[in-house]
Amino acid sequence: MKNRKLGTQGLEVSEVGLGCMGMTFGYAPFPPKEDSIKLLQKAVEEGVTFFDTAEVYGPFNNEELLGDALKPFKGKVTIATKFGFNIIDGKMQGVNSRPENIRKVAEASLRRLQVDEIDLFYQHRVDPNVPIKEVAGTVKDLIKEGKVKYFGLSEAGANTIRKAHAEQPVSALQSEYSLWFRRHENEIIPTIRELKIGLVPYSPLGKGFLTGTIDESRKFEPGDIRGITPRFQEESIKANKALLAVLEEFAAKKGATKAQIALAWVLAQHPMIVPIPGTTKTHRLKENLGAVEVQFTSEELRELTTASEEIKIVGERYPEAAEKATGL
Repeated sequence: MKNRKLGTQGLEVSEVGLGCMGMTFGYAPFPPKEDSIKLLQKAVEEGVTFFDTAEVYGPFNNEELLGDALKPFKGKVTIATKFGFNIIDGKMQGVNSRPENIRKVAEASLRRLQVDEIDLFYQHRVDPNVPIKEVAGTVKDLIKEGKVKYFGLSEAGANTIRKAHAEQPVSALQSEYSLWFRRHENEIIPTIRELKIGLVPYSPLGKGFLTGTIDESRKFEPGDIRGITPRFQEESIKANKALLAVLEEFAAKKGATKAQIALAWVLAQHPMIVPIPGTTKTHRLKENLGAVEVQFTSEELRELTTASEEIKIVGERYPEAAEKATGL
């Protein structure tokens, strides 16, 4: 596993990371904690040094899980976490990036993660009630105090990114990006490339769809966000299977799986991109990491990109209220 740089402030991580949300949040049913600990430690054995969590995943128990699992590897792995929501009675209740809340979250995340410094601290969602300069300034102070190493943003627009970066250099933007969600190529990705900010794509496998294991007969468990997601309704799945046919064609050519082709495409877009596919299964972890061995010629990459662009993806990526909350 090679490393990639995110931003120009010194952050360097494995070229594929591990998104840990689904171990406790969003994709029920969840595995036993001991199974997740084994998976996390196996990921380190396989060369993964970049792990993604957030206080709202659970809430709180995802950070606790990583704290317990990765404690033996302190100083050898990079853990990214996030601030920016109100959590009341165990539920997410709107955004909150007021400086006092950022500081409160930082202190709590340090304890749960069992670390002395947060490696990468993202604003999870933009807070329209708090100027981004104030948010970036607060993180800047936390960096000076030795409580945070690097600053990141998640699902932020181009203007927000520029304003934040001017106050405190942003090392990474985390946003959804994959062969079936490419909206950010219009304005946001050109902006971060100009500013030399890394991109950390979440859901690079389209919440599992690009693995080819989900069809229109799939019934999602209560607590699985895909059950209420427009893109995962029966008619959408039927239409979107056309993209799987494209992936299957290229997988056959390259001796790879559909998931590996989808991840390899993301990796090939820029050397400062580090996807964080999530999984709770060891065999899927190994499959995902195998994507780094898939190399495209420039012609193959053009062919895959063009073929995917000819398919109209049906259904929004989030329910309307959740999409609105991204602020994009």
